[in-house]
Formats: sequence, structure tokens, C-alpha cells
Amino acid sequence: MNKAIYIATSEPNSGKSIVVLGLMRMLLGKTAKVGYFRPIIDDVKNGKRDNHIKTVLSHFDLNIEPKDAYAFTRSEMINLRNKGEEGKIIDTVIEKYKILEEQNDFMLVEGTDFSGEGTAVELDANILIAKNLGIPAILVSSGVGKTLEEFVADLHLAYDSFEDKEVEVLAVIANKVQEKNIEIAKKGVEAVLPKNVYVNVIPLIESLNNPTLKEIAKAIDAEFLFGKEDLNNECASFTVGAMQLRNYLTHLKDNTLVITPGDRADIILGALQANISSNYPTVSGIILTGGLVPEEPITKLIDGLDKVVPILSVDHGTFATANRVGAVRSHMYAENNRKINQAINVFDKYVEVEKLTDKLVAFENTGITPKMFQYNLLKRAKTARKHIVLPEGNDDRIITAAGILVELDVVDITILGDFDTIKSTIDRLDLDFDLSKVTIIDPLTSEYHKDFSQTLFELRKHKGLTINMAEDLMGDVSYFGTMMVHKGLADGMVSGAAHTTQHTILPALQFVKTRPGVSVVSSVFFMCLEDRVSVFGDCAINPNPNAEQLAEIAISSAESSINFGIDPKIAMLSYSSGASGKGADVDIVRAATEIVKAKRPDLKIEGPIQYDAAVDPSVGKSKLPDSEVAGQANVLIFPDLNTGNNTYKAVQRETGALAIGPMLQGLNKPVNDLSRGCTVEDIYNTVILTAIQAQGI
Repeated sequence: MNKAIYIATSEPNSGKSIVVLGLMRMLLGKTAKVGYFRPIIDDVKNGKRDNHIKTVLSHFDLNIEPKDAYAFTRSEMINLRNKGEEGKIIDTVIEKYKILEEQNDFMLVEGTDFSGEGTAVELDANILIAKNLGIPAILVSSGVGKTLEEFVADLHLAYDSFEDKEVEVLAVIANKVQEKNIEIAKKGVEAVLPKNVYVNVIPLIESLNNPTLKEIAKAIDAEFLFGKEDLNNECASFTVGAMQLRNYLTHLKDNTLVITPGDRADIILGALQANISSNYPTVSGIILTGGLVPEEPITKLIDGLDKVVPILSVDHGTFATANRVGAVRSHMYAENNRKINQAINVFDKYVEVEKLTDKLVAFENTGITPKMFQYNLLKRAKTARKHIVLPEGNDDRIITAAGILVELDVVDITILGDFDTIKSTIDRLDLDFDLSKVTIIDPLTSEYHKDFSQTLFELRKHKGLTINMAEDLMGDVSYFGTMMVHKGLADGMVSGAAHTTQHTILPALQFVKTRPGVSVVSSVFFMCLEDRVSVFGDCAINPNPNAEQLAEIAISSAESSINFGIDPKIAMLSYSSGASGKGADVDIVRAATEIVKAKRPDLKIEGPIQYDAAVDPSVGKSKLPDSEVAGQANVLIFPDLNTGNNTYKAVQRETGALAIGPMLQGLNKPVNDLSRGCTVEDIYNTVILTAIQAQGI
């Protein structure tokens, strides 16, 4: 088993950040704890952190102090090397690396960036570090500005350099290749490398190479005058506004950065107007040169506009500013989640992740961590795309979560509500949301309203429902959304952010109904604790289940855990462990346990058992020494709703655990209920759960 991998390159601007981000996300889905280490980082100003370290640690929420994630700055390393103390460099690198290695199951080590060093010297330094750490490497190389022959030769030379020093190269990734040349590049590289070396090609993605206004502002010492909230706007190109406005407008392109003297009010206002005009491309920002700023009437006008792109000011002249902007290179940074997510998606799309995983992780974990669980959820959801309806289009959180789901391209979304209102919400929240990628339906004006009403009438007329009552009910978003699921126009529904649980699930109980053999609709939460994922049930639906109902809840929860990659060990919770307890409450739990054993002898179950004996190995061994569940339980069944609901909320609040759910189980088709206090992340996770549920139905 390889416990680490070294990401190396032989040149600057190779785009290895895509590989680092993609690999980190992949590894966190396969391995319990992943550490991140950079032997050498670029020099940083006092009080600042290395951008690579900050981005990886914050985005993946790694429990590593930034100072522990690197060994030396570039200046420190050069200073020691000039003193002939190369041995001290390696010793320190190994020492700091080993500390992290002992704390993690896998280590991702990122090599240097080739800034300010000769290529050969820096390549040798990376090879020496990888060799002394005793870990294999992945080589990343850029195809920008190279012929096929040059590209293949450079990669072959770098590969030979590692192999000559007995550093095994597991894979090479050719990056920034023109998409039309992907197969040519792949075959060219494979022809010069051994067959056991994994080769993949990632195309040049222009949007990943476009610098943001934040990066440009930092590089040219610019001051934000307006629109600082949009500092992550990408700049695909820049133009200088020196001609008359009527001529300059013809030079605008999508995501253009406008550079113009600060006294050119015509260019400034023209660019702002062009940005909101449907007849002109989007403007990413405006830089005002010469230390000039618009006069007060102009700034007052700009300040009163509803939508203003970022406007920056610099002291340099227009020509010098344009030259400096042209030299800015894009980098990943922690605050730009959109670009990070895009990079990860590019990696997933063009790299055969499973093949690479086989090379990197040659073992299987017996447990599952929260990061692994969330990674696997997203991966599962993508395997068979499903259509989810979100009835509460009037809720800001629903719209925000829908935007994230659209950007990640995981599911198809229908939102119920008025189109203009939803569009207004998106504009007010300033979301980057392409509405063309979702379906918006207003139940009251929908073409489906009449058909849905007739269907509901036929299904419920034996209960006294009239056609007029059915038509009224179909104006309700919960009924309309549930009917979409019932009739196969959507695969699942997620609601409850603005409605009660009863309002959300009543239509499902009336006509979606329960699966064959199931009499109880129940719920589970996936509780993502620090080092494990536990399933809590039932914490949302059944107030006081009897023994038969409790047994069914346990069986449904076990099946849910299996469906989501968790090997169930069921604890039937009570205030007593084993045979010692007496009383009606503990008797119900004891009877439910026996029912489960009789119906499903294949399941591992213990009950009655107390919470501490269920999850703490030492307590479990003390109280129930012969149990195969005590101390290891991961499916915890609460005796009643009062206990379950309060316990999940206490665990969530006191430990900071992420509670994903509730996920309803037992229905013919998935309909899931949100808490009215849910967050955007809760909605996102519940939609992913619902999509996966729909895959199994």
C-alpha cells in the first residue's frame, strides 16, 4: 500500500492545482484521514499564509495548522543551501512530514511552483524530497506553447529524471492540452512510457485560466471604488478604452476588463450600461488609471445603480496598467469556491478516477468517515441522474441551494413558483444561477393543473373528495410537487423549509403510499460525527411506536444504511442494557429486538442497550461483553420521537456534527422533509439523498 503521493511538475504554470484539488477530494472519499503537505512554499509576507495551503486546508476543512503543512519558505531553503546545509533541509522536511503522516491514513504532498528557480535545480529538489520521503510521484505537465514532440519529450525527460533516482512514477497527467488534441497527446505520451504508468489528459479550460479581479487588484496594487463584493469576477480579456464610446463598444467581449483613464466618464458609464444591456457582452470590471477618479456627480450616479461591476483605481498610466494586467496569471484561492468546484469537476470529468484510485489506495476501510460519506453521496448521485422537484420557490435558501446543485450538475431541478419572483430573488441574492438549466412551474397556471386535479379526484373520491376540492388542493405546492413524483414527472421531492412536516408528507401518504410489506413511514438522520457516520432513527415522524412499528423502523433504517454504504450494527436504545431493566418502555424495546431477529436474522442487532454502551467500546465491553454490536453500533434506534429528536439535536449542537436528513423511508417514491430551520447545506444534502433514493426505486 502507498500511504502517500507526491504531485510534481517540471515547469511553472502547469496547472497542478487542478490535480491537487481533484486528488484531495477523491482521497477523502476513499480514506479516513488525508494529510496535506508542501515541503517548500513561496515566500509570504508577514501575517500572510501560503495560498495553496490556505485553499486546500479551508476548502476541505482539514484539521492541520498552516505552519505544520510546510517545512521551509523558498528564501529559507536557498539560504540553507547556499551555506551547504542541504542535509538540514531534508532532515527538517522528513521530520515535519512524518508528524503529519502519523496522524493521517494518506498523505498528499504538493511539490514546488518553479518560481524564481532554474528548472533543472527545482526539478532535482522535488526528486530528492520524494526519494527521501520514500513516496511515489504523479507528474503534471502543461501543453501550452508546445508542439506535440516538445510536449512528449519534456514529459519523458521528467519521467526519466525521477526513475533515475529510483522514485517510482505512478502516473503522468498532461494538462492544458487543446481538447481536439486529447487523444493525440495521450497516445504520444503512452508511446514513450512503460505500460504500467497511468496516462491521462486534461484539456485547456479557459475559465480556469482567467484571473479574477481580486488577483488582478493584488498584482497591480489597485483600490476598489465600487463592487468589491464581486471581486471573484473572472476576466477573460481586457481592452483599453481610449477611443470614442461609439467605437469602443464594438470591442467588448464576454467578461472583458475595461481599462480607461479615470476622467473618461463616457467610457465608464457606457461600459456599465453595456453590462446590463442584452445587446452587449458582460463586463467583468473597470480599472481607472492615472490616479484619477470620476467627479462627484458621476460617482453619485454610479452609486445609485442597481447593478455595478467592480470599479478599481490605480496610480499607473493606462499603458503600464495594461501591461501589468496582461502579466497576471490565475491561481486558486480559498475564497473562490466556484473556481475550486469547477476545477474538481474538470478533474472528475477527464481523469479516470477509479483507475487512479486503484494505484493510490490499495486497501479498503472497514469504517466510513463524514468526508468519505459525502464524497460517496455526490458520486452516487452522478451515476444515474435524477429529477428532483423543489416546491418552495419562494424561499431564499431553496433558490440558493438549487443554484449550487445546478453548478455542480448533479441532478435535474424543477422549482415551483412564479418565474418573475424567482428571477427577482436570484438578482437580489446576486446568485450566479443559469435559469435555463432548471424548470420553473407555477401550479396555478400550469398545463398539468387540470390533469393533476382529475388524478387526485379519482384517487381520493372514495374519501369524499370532490373535483372542486381536488382543484383547490392542486394549487398547493406540496400537493402539486407530490403529484409530479406520483405521475413520474419527477423522481423525488424535497420540501419543508417553509412548511410543517405534516404539510409536506400528507400528500405522499395519501397517494404515493408505502412500499409493499411496509406499514410504517419513518425517518433517519445521517449524523456525520468527527470520525464516523451514524444513522439515527426515528427522529422526525413516529411519536410513540409500538414493538412491531419499532422493529420495522429498525429494519428500514438498516436497509437505508446498507443502501448508503454503511454496514449496519443496530442498537435498540433504552435506559437499560441487557436483561436487567424492567418496565413497559424497556419491554417494548426488548420485544422489538426479538421481532427484528426473527424477521431478519442476517442483521446484527442488540437491545435493549444504553447509548454509551452502544457507541463506547470500553463501556460496551463492560456491560455486554459477548455482544457483536455493543461499543460498535452505527444504527441507533430511539424508543420514541421525544428521545430521538432531542438526542439528534443535542449531538448536532454540542459536537458540531453535520446532520443530513431527515430522510423518509418506506414510501413508494422518495419525498423528503426539511426542518424549517434548515440551512442551504441541509437542502443540498437532502436533495442528493433523495436522488440516490430514487435510483433504487
